Amino acid sequence: MTTDGEFRTRYKQQAAERAVEFVQSGMVVGLGTGSTASFATRHIARLLHDGQLKNIFGFATSTAVWKEAQRLGIPMMSEEMPNAVDLTIDGADEVDPDLNLIKGGGGALLREKITAQASGRVIVVVDDSKLSPRLGTQHAVPVEVISFGWRSQFRYLESLGAQVEARYNTDGSLYMTDSGNMILDCSFGPIADPANLSATLGARAGIVEHGLFLGLATDLIVAGRDGIRHVKRKE
Repeated sequence: MTTDGEFRTRYKQQAAERAVEFVQSGMVVGLGTGSTASFATRHIARLLHDGQLKNIFGFATSTAVWKEAQRLGIPMMSEEMPNAVDLTIDGADEVDPDLNLIKGGGGALLREKITAQASGRVIVVVDDSKLSPRLGTQHAVPVEVISFGWRSQFRYLESLGAQVEARYNTDGSLYMTDSGNMILDCSFGPIADPANLSATLGARAGIVEHGLFLGLATDLIVAGRDGIRHVKRKE
């Protein structure tokens, strides 16, 4: 019998491979971090190997993705990003009806947001369990902070109404991002005004970045029991 988890994995792969259909030869492609986006990276590698795509350069949103893409034989652009990114394919932890996102469950939110903002097109790929009527309903907002004075940020985030937890590795050590920062996972519950919260978090010294990705996704590809849907952001 096929489990729900196996169905979810299949949906993730279907969404990711549909997104790769928008990749054209000669593009610079942002490669997202996480289980869903990894399906896209592997599919791009297969198409390159088969000659169906040519002259592709990848741009990795994390060290782990960089290593995986190189192992798969995808030519990679350097971290300095000397050229613009044509298209990025990435996953999300939660998606609202306006294609606003919560991201950062995989710990790469800072690099993912830099890449998204530098991309001509951002295609988000999810299974339908990630859809939500309002951000914060299902997922905490990851907040990346520098380690200096981090407990001050912890208290500040609590003052905004969040239940805050520092992220740890499985061995009990503090989780550190590729950029050497900590992550505080902040459960706000359903967020009435994501734009205001984004501005509030962005104005605080010591907060490097947060997982509210507002107005960045241009396309959403979602897979589920009812098939695959492609939704474009309303202008």
